[in-house]
Amino acid sequence: MNPSHSKLSQEGSSAVTQSNRSSGSLLWRLLATNAAVIGGAMAFLSLSPASVPSPGSLESVLVLICGMTVMLVANLFLLRRALSPLRRLTELMHRVDPLRPGERIPIYGHDAEVKELTQAFNQMLERLEDERRESTGRAIAAQEDERRRIARELHDGIGQGLTAALLQLETATRTAPPNLAPKLSGAMECVRGSMEEARAVAARLRPEALDDLGLVSALRSLGKRLAEQTGIEIELDLHDGLPKLPEEDEIVVYRVAQEALTNLLRHADATHVRVCLERREGVVRLCVVDNGVGLGGSAAGGGMRGMRERAVLIGADLEIQPGQDGGVAVTLDVPVEGSD
Repeated sequence: MNPSHSKLSQEGSSAVTQSNRSSGSLLWRLLATNAAVIGGAMAFLSLSPASVPSPGSLESVLVLICGMTVMLVANLFLLRRALSPLRRLTELMHRVDPLRPGERIPIYGHDAEVKELTQAFNQMLERLEDERRESTGRAIAAQEDERRRIARELHDGIGQGLTAALLQLETATRTAPPNLAPKLSGAMECVRGSMEEARAVAARLRPEALDDLGLVSALRSLGKRLAEQTGIEIELDLHDGLPKLPEEDEIVVYRVAQEALTNLLRHADATHVRVCLERREGVVRLCVVDNGVGLGGSAAGGGMRGMRERAVLIGADLEIQPGQDGGVAVTLDVPVEGSD
């Protein structure tokens, strides 16, 4: 048997045992609560000097209804206190977001079994977050490898093939009859356009500047290219002398900036965008702020979800909030190793 499967089975058996023990204890606690209510009612009736009205009379019915109401209210109050830990766990289950890790239910109270249940729930959350982080990391790494492979094939395969075709067309143009020259010139322009498109696709898949010149140069190239393509003013405030980030972190920062810019160019109807990369206390901060129409209460789409998944992968904090002057402010804080 696979050791990991064996470990999971052992953990599952332990969880079942703890669950049975907790449910049995809860059962006895509920039984004790009901017994206390019934015993209190019996003691009150036995010690009370009041007489019981004649059976079947309106007065006896009213007394029974009042007594039952008092017992139900007392039982509800005591059961609510006994079940309050389960209610807190349920509320936390509704709040937990895998893309916002770190939230845990506080451990408090004097009941050992409630503490054990709370600890087990927090441990389960930690395991789920670790597993999601690992699976997301593998998926993103595979995605980046595929992007790199396709970009290389576009550059080395298709790009070189188009370059060879362009050279052959230039040679044919010099020796072709005059009546064929316009057609050959048109074919050459089509080949040049295909070459530029292949280069642009390769750059979007895997920016050469990120590998060759670093994160700041890659972001500067991205901003200038998008500004030329869209005509939107993109202000670049990229500080030099930033601490060196791991390659994985640099890819996440670049992809978050790329996705944020792509989203606002598609949906924000903005005229000005500010991209800032700077060092703050213990972090390298990326900010992308626009003056567009803002979120407008719309639900998070695939782009925002992708940004959050990448941020979780490297332990970064991502905030998507309304900007001070309208629009949206995307902030990514990447922790720097060795900082206090």
